[in-house]
Amino acid sequence: MREVKFGLFSITGDYTQALRTAKRADIQGFYSILLNDHFFSPFRPAREPQLECFTTLSAIAAVTTRIRVGSLVAAVAFRSPPLLAKIASTLDHVSNGRMVLGLGAGWEREEYDAHSYPYPSNAERLAQLADAIKLLKAMWTQDEPTYHGTYFSIEKAYNNPRPLQKPHPPIMLGGSGSKLLKIAAAEADVANLIPPIFNGKDLINDPAAAVRFDKAELKRRIGMLHGLAKEAGRNPDNIEISGLSLVTISKDKGRADSAVRELAKKMGFPDDEAARRAPSILGGTPDEVKREIRSRIEEIGMTYFVVLPDSEESHELLAKEVMPEFLH
Repeated sequence: MREVKFGLFSITGDYTQALRTAKRADIQGFYSILLNDHFFSPFRPAREPQLECFTTLSAIAAVTTRIRVGSLVAAVAFRSPPLLAKIASTLDHVSNGRMVLGLGAGWEREEYDAHSYPYPSNAERLAQLADAIKLLKAMWTQDEPTYHGTYFSIEKAYNNPRPLQKPHPPIMLGGSGSKLLKIAAAEADVANLIPPIFNGKDLINDPAAAVRFDKAELKRRIGMLHGLAKEAGRNPDNIEISGLSLVTISKDKGRADSAVRELAKKMGFPDDEAARRAPSILGGTPDEVKREIRSRIEEIGMTYFVVLPDSEESHELLAKEVMPEFLH
């Protein structure tokens, strides 16, 4: 079995706080710190501050020593793929080989329109994602990078220095729609399986999708991924299974139950127990959360847990009382 990892998802609007959070996570044993990639945050009012993803990751890399730095996830439309390949290569050097490139097809239409980016159909955005990944890998691995795809092309697009990680930095793809799974099966090192986005909203902004995305559905999607990987000539075991979970933890059983109950009601789960078992939530006392993580490892094969704590208390209890159980 793979080693168990915990990635801290951080929504960054304040530079000083971003560095503070990253340095603490570096000490606490988190495997990675992952930043969202948006011009304005989809999780807060649009006028709230939002730092650019890769600039902030470079600053974080400069003040940390162990933790991996990455995007969750970068929209390929926001930067031309050759530029993204160069940015990622440089970040891999700045971080001394600690970069993880999380990619997605993009989903927030309002953001595209505000910045005059074309917003084609889901199918076309996904096809562009697949095309971009092939171009990235060419620039990361070839002496004279050349690639001619449907949407993107390069000819002797020299990219030196190439990334430190060989054969290339890990690619994490976020989502779980059938077309995204096909791309992940062929190209990804990590599949961050979150509810499919059908209406231009992610799991935080579309609670109903999180409710539908229960363990049975997650298992079905993993089965699809594994089948598609075999069709692509890959060993399914070479694709690490990851997920994103909102985290609420308290040592006080009453407070923990109340927090889960409130979250269940807010998101529309039929009962508290359904919320506790949902892949998009990790909630309860430290012991309850440890049991749930263990069940996801054993029943689903998930080993990379990306977490978004709802409070300072939840963050500290996760780091001090939950994570040590799984880190060696």
